[in-house]
Amino acid sequence: MTLRAILYARYSTDKQRETSIEDQLRDARDRAAREGWQVVAQHGDEGVSGSTPVALRKGGKALLADALAGRFDVLIVEGLDRLSREIGEAETITKRLEHRGVRIIGTADGYDSNAQGRKVMRIARGLVNELYLDDLREKTHRGLAGQFDRGYHVGGVTFGYRSEPTADGKGRHLVIDEAQAAIVREVFKLFADGHSGRKIAWQLNARGVPSPRGGTWAVSALVGDSKRGAGLLNADIYNGVSVWNRRQWLKDPETGKRRYVDRPRDEWQVRQVPELRIVSPEMWERVRNRARRGPMTGTRTGRGAIPKTLFGGLLRCNACGGPMVAIDRYRYGCNVHKDRGATVCGSGLKVHREAVDRRLVAELRDQLLTPDAVTELQAVVRDILGKQQRDAAGAGAGQRRRLAALDAEIGRLVEAVASVGISAAITDRLRLAEAERLNINTQLREIEAANQVPGRALVEDVVARYKRMLLNLRQVLDEDDDRSRTRQLLADLLGPVVIGADEDGKPWAEIEETTERLVQAVGGSMGLVAGARFELATFGL
Repeated sequence: MTLRAILYARYSTDKQRETSIEDQLRDARDRAAREGWQVVAQHGDEGVSGSTPVALRKGGKALLADALAGRFDVLIVEGLDRLSREIGEAETITKRLEHRGVRIIGTADGYDSNAQGRKVMRIARGLVNELYLDDLREKTHRGLAGQFDRGYHVGGVTFGYRSEPTADGKGRHLVIDEAQAAIVREVFKLFADGHSGRKIAWQLNARGVPSPRGGTWAVSALVGDSKRGAGLLNADIYNGVSVWNRRQWLKDPETGKRRYVDRPRDEWQVRQVPELRIVSPEMWERVRNRARRGPMTGTRTGRGAIPKTLFGGLLRCNACGGPMVAIDRYRYGCNVHKDRGATVCGSGLKVHREAVDRRLVAELRDQLLTPDAVTELQAVVRDILGKQQRDAAGAGAGQRRRLAALDAEIGRLVEAVASVGISAAITDRLRLAEAERLNINTQLREIEAANQVPGRALVEDVVARYKRMLLNLRQVLDEDDDRSRTRQLLADLLGPVVIGADEDGKPWAEIEETTERLVQAVGGSMGLVAGARFELATFGL
């Protein structure tokens, strides 16, 4: 039987190029050709760090989907570091693939999941790969620290400046961008004169002044957090002081997303740069004095609070797509309109919070308990079960064919032992074949156990849980002690809820998610009636 092979390649660092992907795939195709394997697919990830979880990469997702569907028998990579440079992630992915009967081949590092000692090699390679990441991170940080000590600019470029190469060609330095510096001085003066951060943002957006990221201005970009040095009004460099190593970026191992954390103050590196001062010492002190008095109306400082309302942040403005949040004790409104001004979002839509909460919960419960909704839910669950059973049947057939081939091979090896005696090569191959047979038998038992669950009983169980979940929504408005759990439940069931108003000013809500979201919320896989749109009664604007 010809084995099916999938190829996977990845590159990330600046020392590699797009051609690195093709180089890796070419070596993998050569290996497949020598072995007589059929290449059924190939996947790649360009410019993706080896510390990013496989499941969060585009090519990695496709690879795992093919593995779950049993579409290949052999995975060919340049080395295990192409899968992951972090030992925990690499070990998990490798074990999962090998448990499913996938043989992993490394064209450069010599890894072969059928070889003896592969676990030792895997751990050793994993340690080397993880140490490489740590060493690269440490060397990069040490190099940047040295450049800062030598008077060069490192890190990001603050609004009001631009980065240019130095005359000696050994680094970069900042120069003042006069057009942006004029905006900085204007913001400082307005704030010192008593204007709120929100009103300043509105004025800048109304004039079309681009923000540091090229979009529109928000209050947080101006006021930020004085303790952490975040926000335009807190940037020390405007006062002629350059601070580096204030924070560091860390990657969440579960999400793969980077976030920064503050470093201890004694690790900061500070340098006086009076030539880069944009605001006068007197203006800087006026702003600091106002900041010490605390925020004024229309000014927000620090990180946003966790929403305490039932639907705040879960609703979306129909005009701009921004979140609808609690703008006062009684109403939801567009946060983009509130934060950035009417020139960014002109809807100005406001709806009564209590009425929206009750109406949405009632609509969710009533519409999704209709016979049509339950029938649709049953159909979706049956489709999912049918697909899983078909996939399991296909995987089981392939495993049984492989099991028959192993039985025949083991029989021949036993005959060889009887004829010529025991040898190291025959013993090793016999041990590997018996281990693979045991693994396949275990997988076949799992498939048979899964298929023994009555399809009808499972559908009825999912529907019953679905109804209980929706009936429990009657209590959500009284669960102030656990509002975060209630919000998560509603987010799982509803997905984004768009709020808008018709020509007469009557507000409406639209649920845009599909039924499959509901299957996930109920036990593992489900979603909602697509395009469900309804009026929100007369809430007033």
